[in-house]
Amino acid sequence: MKYAIQINSSPTDSRTGFSAYKFIKSALDMGHEVFRVFFYQEGIYHAFNYTTPPDDEINMTEKWTELANEQSIDLVVCISAAQRRGLLSSDEAKRQNKLDNDLAEGFRISGLGQLLEAMLVADRFIEF
Repeated sequence: MKYAIQINSSPTDSRTGFSAYKFIKSALDMGHEVFRVFFYQEGIYHAFNYTTPPDDEINMTEKWTELANEQSIDLVVCISAAQRRGLLSSDEAKRQNKLDNDLAEGFRISGLGQLLEAMLVADRFIEF
Protein backbone atom coordinates (compact mmCIF):
# COMPACT_ATOMS: atom_id res chain seq x y z
CA MET A 1 0.00 0.00 0.00
CA LYS A 2 1.25 3.48 -0.84
CA TYR A 3 0.45 6.28 1.62
CA ALA A 4 0.44 10.06 1.41
CA ILE A 5 0.40 11.89 4.74
CA GLN A 6 -0.56 15.45 5.65
CA ILE A 7 0.40 16.99 8.99
CA ASN A 8 -1.43 20.14 10.13
CA SER A 9 -0.41 20.57 13.76
CA SER A 10 2.64 22.09 15.42
CA PRO A 11 5.01 19.73 17.23
CA THR A 12 4.70 21.87 20.36
CA ASP A 13 0.91 22.15 20.47
CA SER A 14 -0.05 18.56 19.78
CA ARG A 15 1.30 15.03 19.73
CA THR A 16 -0.38 14.50 16.37
CA GLY A 17 2.91 14.88 14.48
CA PHE A 18 4.49 12.23 16.67
CA SER A 19 1.51 9.95 16.01
CA ALA A 20 2.01 10.50 12.26
CA TYR A 21 5.71 9.72 12.62
CA LYS A 22 4.98 6.48 14.52
CA PHE A 23 2.34 5.51 11.92
CA ILE A 24 4.84 6.05 9.11
CA LYS A 25 7.54 4.03 10.88
CA SER A 26 5.08 1.17 11.45
CA ALA A 27 3.84 1.28 7.86
CA LEU A 28 7.40 1.14 6.55
CA ASP A 29 8.26 -1.73 8.90
CA MET A 30 5.29 -3.65 7.47
CA GLY A 31 6.56 -3.15 3.91
CA HIS A 32 4.28 -0.30 2.85
CA GLU A 33 5.49 2.81 1.02
CA VAL A 34 5.13 6.43 2.10
CA PHE A 35 5.15 8.52 -1.06
CA ARG A 36 5.17 11.94 0.58
CA VAL A 37 4.61 13.76 3.86
CA PHE A 38 3.10 17.21 3.37
CA PHE A 39 3.38 19.75 6.18
CA TYR A 40 0.58 22.29 6.10
CA GLN A 41 -0.78 25.06 8.34
CA GLU A 42 0.87 24.80 11.79
CA GLY A 43 2.53 21.58 10.68
CA ILE A 44 5.26 23.61 8.98
CA TYR A 45 6.83 24.12 12.42
CA HIS A 46 8.18 20.56 12.13
CA ALA A 47 10.58 21.86 9.47
CA PHE A 48 12.29 24.68 11.40
CA ASN A 49 16.06 24.09 11.41
CA TYR A 50 16.67 25.83 14.72
CA THR A 51 14.04 24.05 16.78
CA THR A 52 15.53 23.31 20.19
CA PRO A 53 13.13 21.54 22.53
CA PRO A 54 14.15 20.83 26.14
CA ASP A 55 16.37 17.77 26.61
CA ASP A 56 13.52 15.69 28.01
CA GLU A 57 11.29 16.24 24.95
CA ILE A 58 11.38 14.66 21.50
CA ASN A 59 12.93 16.78 18.77
CA MET A 60 10.51 16.07 15.93
CA THR A 61 12.57 18.02 13.41
CA GLU A 62 15.49 15.67 14.02
CA LYS A 63 13.19 12.64 13.80
CA TRP A 64 11.83 13.77 10.42
CA THR A 65 15.33 14.53 9.10
CA GLU A 66 16.55 11.08 10.15
CA LEU A 67 13.51 9.43 8.55
CA ALA A 68 13.99 11.34 5.30
CA ASN A 69 17.67 10.38 5.17
CA GLU A 70 17.12 6.72 6.08
CA GLN A 71 14.02 6.04 3.97
CA SER A 72 14.26 8.68 1.21
CA ILE A 73 10.82 10.02 2.08
CA ASP A 74 9.79 13.27 0.42
CA LEU A 75 9.08 15.84 3.16
CA VAL A 76 7.30 18.79 1.57
CA VAL A 77 6.44 22.04 3.33
CA CYS A 78 3.66 24.23 1.93
CA ILE A 79 5.26 27.43 0.64
CA SER A 80 2.32 29.68 1.52
CA ALA A 81 2.02 28.35 5.06
CA ALA A 82 5.80 28.58 5.48
CA GLN A 83 6.08 32.18 4.27
CA ARG A 84 3.15 33.23 6.44
CA ARG A 85 4.98 31.85 9.49
CA GLY A 86 8.49 33.01 8.62
CA LEU A 87 9.99 29.71 7.47
CA LEU A 88 12.22 30.41 4.47
CA SER A 89 14.52 28.25 2.37
CA SER A 90 17.84 29.77 1.29
CA ASP A 91 16.46 30.78 -2.13
CA GLU A 92 13.38 32.40 -0.67
CA ALA A 93 15.41 34.14 2.04
CA LYS A 94 17.58 35.76 -0.64
CA ARG A 95 14.52 36.79 -2.64
CA GLN A 96 12.93 38.34 0.46
CA ASN A 97 16.21 40.04 1.52
CA LYS A 98 16.37 37.96 4.71
CA LEU A 99 19.54 36.62 6.23
CA ASP A 100 18.67 33.10 7.24
CA ASN A 101 17.84 29.70 5.84
CA ASP A 102 15.41 28.24 8.38
CA LEU A 103 14.56 24.99 6.58
CA ALA A 104 15.85 21.83 8.25
CA GLU A 105 17.73 19.16 6.32
CA GLY A 106 15.52 16.66 4.56
CA PHE A 107 12.64 19.08 3.98
CA ARG A 108 11.82 21.02 0.84
CA ILE A 109 9.37 23.82 0.17
CA SER A 110 6.80 23.51 -2.58
CA GLY A 111 3.16 24.23 -3.33
CA LEU A 112 -0.20 22.56 -3.00
CA GLY A 113 0.37 20.87 -6.35
CA GLN A 114 2.69 18.47 -4.52
CA LEU A 115 -0.13 17.63 -2.12
CA LEU A 116 -2.53 17.02 -5.00
CA GLU A 117 0.00 14.79 -6.76
CA ALA A 118 0.52 12.80 -3.55
CA MET A 119 -3.22 12.30 -3.17
CA LEU A 120 -3.51 11.06 -6.76
CA VAL A 121 -0.50 8.73 -6.62
CA ALA A 122 -1.16 7.18 -3.21
CA ASP A 123 -3.58 4.39 -2.42
CA ARG A 124 -4.48 6.09 0.86
CA PHE A 125 -4.29 9.69 2.05
CA ILE A 126 -4.20 10.25 5.81
CA GLU A 127 -4.41 13.63 7.49
CA PHE A 128 -3.01 14.14 11.00
